[in-house]
Amino acid sequence: MSSAQRQASPEAREVRRKIETLSSTLTLPTVRRALGVLEGEHSSSRLGGNNDPMSTRDYTFEDEARLIDWKASAKQGHPMVIDRERLVTSRVHLLLDNGLEMEGRTTSGETATEVAGNAMCMFAALSARRHDRISLVFADSANIIRKPFKGGLAQFEEAIDNGMGGEKRHPRNFEALLAYARTLNDRGSLVVIATDEHALSGDHLHSLRLIAAMHPLMLIDVATLNPFRKIPFGQITDGFDGRRIPAFMIGEQSASSVDTHRKYLTAQLQEHLKANGTTLIRAKSSEDMFSQFIHLVSVTLKQTSFARFDASSVSLGGMA
Repeated sequence: MSSAQRQASPEAREVRRKIETLSSTLTLPTVRRALGVLEGEHSSSRLGGNNDPMSTRDYTFEDEARLIDWKASAKQGHPMVIDRERLVTSRVHLLLDNGLEMEGRTTSGETATEVAGNAMCMFAALSARRHDRISLVFADSANIIRKPFKGGLAQFEEAIDNGMGGEKRHPRNFEALLAYARTLNDRGSLVVIATDEHALSGDHLHSLRLIAAMHPLMLIDVATLNPFRKIPFGQITDGFDGRRIPAFMIGEQSASSVDTHRKYLTAQLQEHLKANGTTLIRAKSSEDMFSQFIHLVSVTLKQTSFARFDASSVSLGGMA
């Protein structure tokens, strides 16, 4: 276990375990549907789709009934499935804002980095099950680093935990992260960008629109705590100079004004992103992110007449 994992908050670790359990309990058809409805697709040489037939094999419990080839089954005397070429993207790009500002806390006590990292693990869990190539990128004002890794979710978790944070943090450069996303030339591949609510502004909408024109785009927007509302843990301080928020400024009236302003900005952002075909997940904790992701996929699957994506059975009680 890495030092990043040992220092993670209990809330972040709990959701990480949920993600691990979900990835191991979902069947492959469900995983393929869950990601397929969120991304652009093109032909590949992989099995499990509706394109050209590639091979015939015995039916297994993980296969969907619609895949049974009844003529071949009649000849063999038992259910047979024809594997067909499936539509997939060649790569999933996970771009993480790794700037110093991401150390800001959320209402759950987690840092924005922890929430964003768990969001990336959520996408990686499904993509790894489907054997997609995952490109993980960290960006701040000093570096843009693509972290190579091979394997499944466990290897991804190690890569992202080792890449997040670090002894010396640099301020963010969100413009550079968007510029990098615009250079991705594998059209149709899924792009996921994770940052906090303070990085996004109207100046970035043009870049997001250009990225969304080339790729299915998911934006993870982590909501940090309201500095004028009392919190059950610690003391609110400025992240750069360590100064405390004066007690006379902490109150419900000031906090409500900040909430109203943030809701207005979020509503504007959602309207613009929806028009560009970008999906926004705004989360105030890892648990909130997990729930919203499951809800988003469930609604999308329902709209496309697919089975519901149900994570209600994910429980921590039976996990070590």
